[in-house]
Amino acid sequence: MQISEITNDDFLFIDNSDKQVNYDVGNGETWKVLIVDDDPKIHSVTELALADLVVLDRKLEYLHACSGQEACQVIADNTDIALVLLNVVMETDNAGLNVVKYIREQLSRQDIRIVLIAGQADYAPEENVIKDYDINDYKITNELTRRQLITTVYAAIRSYQQINRVNENSRGLEKIISAGSHLLELHSLHDYIQGVLTEFISLFGDNLLSGVFCARGYEITDAFDEKSLCILGEVGFSSTLVNQTLAHLNNLPASHKVTQCFQDKKHYFYDQNIVLYLTSGDYHAVLYFEIKSVLSATDKQLIEVFLTNIAIGYEHVHLFQKLRNASYKDWLTDLPNRSEFVDFLDEFSRDGSDNTVAALIDLNHFSDINDGLGQEIGNQLLVSVAKRLSQLNDDCQLARIGGDVFGIIGPSEYINPSKIVSLFYLPFEVGEQKLFTNVCLGLCTKEHAGTGGVDVLNQINIALNLAKKPLGEHFIYYRQEMEDETLWRLGMIRQLRIDFSENRLELWYQPQLNLVTGNVTGAEALLRWRTADGKFISPAVFIPLAEYSGLIIEIGDWVINQACLQINELEVQGFGDVSISVNVSIPQFRRGDFVDRIIKATRLHQVEPSKLELEITENILMDDPQIVIDSLGQLKEQGISIALDDFGTGYSSLSYLQKLPLNRLKVDRSFVTDINQEGKSLLAETIINLGKQMNLKVIAEGIEKIEQQERLIELGCDEVQGYYYAKPLASNEFLTFLTNN
Repeated sequence: MQISEITNDDFLFIDNSDKQVNYDVGNGETWKVLIVDDDPKIHSVTELALADLVVLDRKLEYLHACSGQEACQVIADNTDIALVLLNVVMETDNAGLNVVKYIREQLSRQDIRIVLIAGQADYAPEENVIKDYDINDYKITNELTRRQLITTVYAAIRSYQQINRVNENSRGLEKIISAGSHLLELHSLHDYIQGVLTEFISLFGDNLLSGVFCARGYEITDAFDEKSLCILGEVGFSSTLVNQTLAHLNNLPASHKVTQCFQDKKHYFYDQNIVLYLTSGDYHAVLYFEIKSVLSATDKQLIEVFLTNIAIGYEHVHLFQKLRNASYKDWLTDLPNRSEFVDFLDEFSRDGSDNTVAALIDLNHFSDINDGLGQEIGNQLLVSVAKRLSQLNDDCQLARIGGDVFGIIGPSEYINPSKIVSLFYLPFEVGEQKLFTNVCLGLCTKEHAGTGGVDVLNQINIALNLAKKPLGEHFIYYRQEMEDETLWRLGMIRQLRIDFSENRLELWYQPQLNLVTGNVTGAEALLRWRTADGKFISPAVFIPLAEYSGLIIEIGDWVINQACLQINELEVQGFGDVSISVNVSIPQFRRGDFVDRIIKATRLHQVEPSKLELEITENILMDDPQIVIDSLGQLKEQGISIALDDFGTGYSSLSYLQKLPLNRLKVDRSFVTDINQEGKSLLAETIINLGKQMNLKVIAEGIEKIEQQERLIELGCDEVQGYYYAKPLASNEFLTFLTNN
């Protein structure tokens, strides 16, 4: 392109206006200005015209490009260019406009100021181009004076500074929003405070060197009074300062400034440090930072905004801490509760060493203390137990699971039955009383621990329940087979419920015969469980499960009603003198309406009460003798017969035997097996004689040989039952047996 000659009227010469131009030395920093023109003279003349110019305390630093393509490369390599003086026409007529598009569209640099310079008026850009591409100004070369150029450059750079300041504030706000979002994820007080310090350093870069977060000490622990200022977090100092009083900072000027800030409730900005006051609701704190250089006004504004967010978060994290304490702390002992113990167990199952043991500790007969001495004494005992257990070892994690059960995790040399039980040798001082208590333990080693806290808690709970069983050890270590057995038991109980509801339980009958006449006098009703596939489950398996689950109550009612129906059927078939004997269990006796339900069944089915006999065992008598005796007395008054089964195999007192309203004694099969052998019939003979003395009929069970029958006849036994006569028979088979005999 043609460059017009430079005359005294153009920008080679200073204007004659009165406007002053700043030629100070500046602060050492510069504004980068890119001159883009394919005429080398324009570069040198422009530099000459702007020589020694200082804009906003900075001198100008010049970069050069002789084509649009070269200009694009220079701009890409220098991210801090403030101004581009750009010729419109260079290698092509629109080379300058292409540079503008590159800056605004490809680099997305909206901050760079652009001044277009056209050699002739014909090359001036259209108005919509200036508007669309945010061009600061455009000038015609032969009309541009030096004064106009300086004014244009000054205005452009000032505009660049303002845009940059807005962008800087915007980026600062974005950082604050991002930092605030990150801090919202921190719920523990310690993590939040450390997060605040870290985010401050991140926001203000190298200018912040180190800092501490201070607040009243009582916000950490009750060990500090309300006036003590403590260090809750630090960065750039030492981690040993955390949770220590401010005096441990060993920096008297800093301590004084923190205290003054806390008292005056306002910020202080110094040359080498800043002290910031934080407040929201009832929570107050001070942040102290050492700085490299004085903060700018923009930085101070950002700090004000950031502190507002931090203060709200600081209050929230305190409230969250209170909620967490309510959720994870035991209100009585201040120990971790069940929820937090599950977290401990989760860590134990995942990262615990092979030497670590988890245990549950259950106080024996604690309910007696609550019932006898009152709940307040019981609570004091629990607090005393918690204090004694907490002294076991500092490496142990203790929690109160609920009620009188504590959980503990720690090294095996401390968490073992001997060590724990020894803690309960001495009495606990509760008020003016000294109370003794002992414990049952369920334990699990790391080797047998499941995956996850809930699984491990279930495992040690299984072991504890087994340890609490009567006549068992006071402690048990968990093994996998225990859980397998539990799962099997639950599955069997579930299937038993289903099959019972679908009428798969049956009553079979084993005939009972008079030894003198050989006639059938009755039958013992025996429960059978036939599964859907036709297989039988042994009563020795499912009866205990029914009792354990409580299903025996419903099954027991069903058995009584089935027995009554069978008695009716026997009468219809001409066997009205045959009675039916039914076994009952202690859960049935414990029901307040047990007697009424038996009587109601006999009346509902119009059964002669004497045709129904109830069999009990000595073990039932031992469990709660008075309930059994009272219930049987009422039933006998109604004419129902009572038999004592398996007599001689239990541990009942003979004094109870005298109180029982019995009709028959049953000699257990264990006394009959070898009865025909020399010297083996003494116990059977004793029981038979005892029955005779008490005017009771005596029946022996388990007869399998003629020799056993003959010996029983010699001893004067009244009745017998056993495989020698008949196995237990289904209802229709029993009727056939009666017909044939």
